[in-house]
Amino acid sequence: MTEAEAPEYPSPLILSSRRLTGANWYSRLPGAVIDVRVDNETARRVTDHWPYEARAIATALGWNGCDYLARHGLGDAACFLSAPLDGLMTATVAAEQAWVRAEAYVAAQDGDLRTSEDPVPALRAMYAEERASLAAARTMIDVAVQHGLSWHWDDEQLTIGSGRGSETWPLASVPAPDQVQWARRYDVPTVLVTGSNGKTTTTRLIAAMFRASGRETGWSCSDGVWVSDATGPRELAAGDYTGPAGARLVLADQRVAGAVLETARGGILRRGLATTRARVACITNISFDHLGEYGVTSLRDLAEVKSVVATTLDVQGRLVLNADDPTLVAHAKTLSPDVPVVWFSMDPGSPQVMAGVAAWGDGAVCCEGHLMIASDGVWNDAGPMRAMPITLHGAALHNVMNAMAAALSAMCAGVALDDVYAVLQHFGREVDDNAGRLRRWDIGGVKAIVDYAHNPAGLTALLQTARAIEAPRRLLVLGQAGDRDNAQLQALAASAWDAVHFDRIIIKEMETMWRGRTAGEVPAVFTAAFAALGVPDGVVSTAPSEIDAVREALAWARAGDLLLLPTHVSKPEVGALLERLKETGWEAGQALPER
Repeated sequence: MTEAEAPEYPSPLILSSRRLTGANWYSRLPGAVIDVRVDNETARRVTDHWPYEARAIATALGWNGCDYLARHGLGDAACFLSAPLDGLMTATVAAEQAWVRAEAYVAAQDGDLRTSEDPVPALRAMYAEERASLAAARTMIDVAVQHGLSWHWDDEQLTIGSGRGSETWPLASVPAPDQVQWARRYDVPTVLVTGSNGKTTTTRLIAAMFRASGRETGWSCSDGVWVSDATGPRELAAGDYTGPAGARLVLADQRVAGAVLETARGGILRRGLATTRARVACITNISFDHLGEYGVTSLRDLAEVKSVVATTLDVQGRLVLNADDPTLVAHAKTLSPDVPVVWFSMDPGSPQVMAGVAAWGDGAVCCEGHLMIASDGVWNDAGPMRAMPITLHGAALHNVMNAMAAALSAMCAGVALDDVYAVLQHFGREVDDNAGRLRRWDIGGVKAIVDYAHNPAGLTALLQTARAIEAPRRLLVLGQAGDRDNAQLQALAASAWDAVHFDRIIIKEMETMWRGRTAGEVPAVFTAAFAALGVPDGVVSTAPSEIDAVREALAWARAGDLLLLPTHVSKPEVGALLERLKETGWEAGQALPER
């Protein structure tokens, strides 16, 4: 075997190896994790023995008080070793070598004696080199923590403080702490938003409330990174920035006086949290999605992953939770009583909300159609939900929940209630307010709703909204990324058909989201699922792309029809087409313009 063909990892069972630079699912401490394939009893025994070998190696390296955890998944496992900040690269190799030693231990038990080199000398040398290269950065972090400041870093730079109070240096040229003007370093109010659905809408709402309060605001979400200034919002980066990279862009920007960071499950599992300090952490809800990835096999696991955001709360912090989500209600009982949990709910008498108000003074409910917010134990009327554009006159119940989550989070982060109210009265009127999320178009007599609904819970919320809109016929465009298994795709189909017996369903191909599958594979699963559900012949068809599916839907539509257009990969193209039809006065039944 040539050097170019050498395996990436020392065992064929190791699937990946990575550093977790912040608080994570396994520990509040940074460290390294390896993902391994566990498809037989021998591999399960190796996984169970791995912590003992990891402990032995860490002890030999002088790492005391480490966490060692092996967590089984569905056919795989994750093995985590916490480590010093200046030893995370070394920790990835240590975790891999601990696996190799665990394999040798299990083989020896089965009579297969193997010989292998002691990895500790090489690891000691690697750690010494890594520690020397990061000595200045580690010293700066230690002093920043003593000053009560947040910090974050990546492979290239270190930032202490956040926003206007931050300072950033390349890792290779971090100065001595006595060269820092510590009186000018501080943290700006920061809100972390996570959950299964509603994260982007809630993030955008909170950011709008921060801006209404006069703060120059930075926010990162599934559509990009933005910073507002006197001239309005400016896009710093486009694309999905719900992980640490987006958070760091916002937190290192010295224009920012308030930060709102959408924080997805994937980033927490792959890299850990980007920041060490937040004023508010909000979890919108927990639903079935991405189960089976990175060892997350249940809603309870998912709640644990997302609640990592609570580890960042400062002394004035609040953890904002959905009291109507049974998984979050159950998970909250496992949290320390010292965690400042406040709640929002559609139920005006919610015991969770009332307990949160009694303990911490804050909460939000929907009472007789009005949004009521408690601040310091005093209830305030934010106005009727039907008057808030984001709710589509109260039809979009999921956005009623998002509005409550955002209002409570913004208030807990220091935004005045008047500014919260003002945003709720106008947010959602303009297409750019919440691009790609529950955008209603009335074009040529056809009602079209563009949304991001991407899992059963998100689709159910969209369908509930659709049921409240009168229409003689209804059409659904449906698709999904290939990294969901067949059971999840079938559940999405069942969720759609159980809610509304559509007159037409168009399954879209999404080539950029095959994620390991092949052309036609996801549409075939959907088509078979709908057939099994008893959907009549002729209702379901397929389209070669998202924009083709939308064009086919518009060509089918008659005046009065409702088109549900969940849009994932072609949002600009879909928006441009609908805007063009609106501007040109297109009417249902007319030919569509050429591409």
